[in-house]
Amino acid sequence: MQKEKVFQMSFSKVYPLLVHKAVRKGRTKDEVDEIIRWLTGYSQQEIDHQLEQSVSYEAFFQNAPQMNEKRKEIKGAICGIRVEEIEDPLMQEIRYLDKLIDELAKGKAMDKILRK
Repeated sequence: MQKEKVFQMSFSKVYPLLVHKAVRKGRTKDEVDEIIRWLTGYSQQEIDHQLEQSVSYEAFFQNAPQMNEKRKEIKGAICGIRVEEIEDPLMQEIRYLDKLIDELAKGKAMDKILRK
């Protein structure tokens, strides 16, 4: 049931939390946006449109233009769960973004976050 709650949350409600986490640690909104663009294939205009439309987190990921193939290289734990072991594909995509923002907040260089 909790999983469904996350899926139904509005992207426009989650996004400020992602930005706040990064900014609180000295990073920028632009870096968060770059990560989201890299992961999902959305352009900045498309992200802004998604925010205006208050789409669900589920719809945000399901309608992503092109999920980055390198996202499968994202490893590690978020909330005590290893992202590479998450069985639900949608939850895994959500946790990939969480993990990338976590790496940003911990001071990791953008090149490393974006698996360049």
